[in-house]
Amino acid sequence: MCATPLEQGRFAPSPTGPLHFGSLVTALGSFLAVRHRGGEWQVRLEDLDTTRNVPGADAEILLTLERFSLNWDGPVLRQSQRIDAYEAALAALLARGQAYPCACSRQDLRQLAAGDAMAVYPGTCREGLPAGKPARSFRFKTSGLETVFHDELKGELRTHPEHEGGDFVIRRADGPFAYQLAVVVDDAFQGITQVVRGADLLESTPRQVALQQALGYPTPRYLHLPLVLSPSGTKLSKQTGARAVTPDAVTLRAALRFLGQPEPPASLGNDMKKILMFSAEHFDCKNIITE
Repeated sequence: MCATPLEQGRFAPSPTGPLHFGSLVTALGSFLAVRHRGGEWQVRLEDLDTTRNVPGADAEILLTLERFSLNWDGPVLRQSQRIDAYEAALAALLARGQAYPCACSRQDLRQLAAGDAMAVYPGTCREGLPAGKPARSFRFKTSGLETVFHDELKGELRTHPEHEGGDFVIRRADGPFAYQLAVVVDDAFQGITQVVRGADLLESTPRQVALQQALGYPTPRYLHLPLVLSPSGTKLSKQTGARAVTPDAVTLRAALRFLGQPEPPASLGNDMKKILMFSAEHFDCKNIITE
């Protein structure tokens, strides 16, 4: 009898600064969700955008996870070392007619949008580049697509990417591959079965599901966690000056409370390994408050 493959979860921070409380909540949620199912937890560093990377932030993030006893399985995957895989995926999409080169500049797009931040890309280059204009980026063709996926908090979600942004960039004009393509290729490579991340990425999910379908990859289960907000009501982030998180049991218990999970017994004290073991056993996404 064949063994059932283990569930695979992942945490994928960008090394743009130290781990803050919001990213700890995401790491903890993804860790507990997959450990509750007896699965493995992987870590991936999404370091493709070298202009935003902070020297030493990658090592600091990994050390902070270790100090919280959030121990991962297998080697850390770095997107900067995966360019060949993204090249191959782009080539496959181009060969199947599911992607195309685009000559539109940012100025062109601003003019097309006419100030509308919600404007849909009209497919200017879908049938070929305008005469005399070189390719600047590559886009994924969304015409006629419908995506259906299940979020463990919001249920089944059905969307039409063509009407919600239109054909989207999968390789940028300045060279790097876009997040949408890289994350899909890497989730498939790592065998990820469950993606737990912040609710700010929910809008990206239909695009990623469309790419999974086009490349013949399985679609993982999704769980989009509520965001930790700053005092001003914006998402807590490195860009808004979020402070580095303190790796101690007090902070870990605070993150568990944010996720609505049962309070670990006081008898566990400050032993973070035991706190995580208790929390993984009792994890229930139904406890998470989304509003």
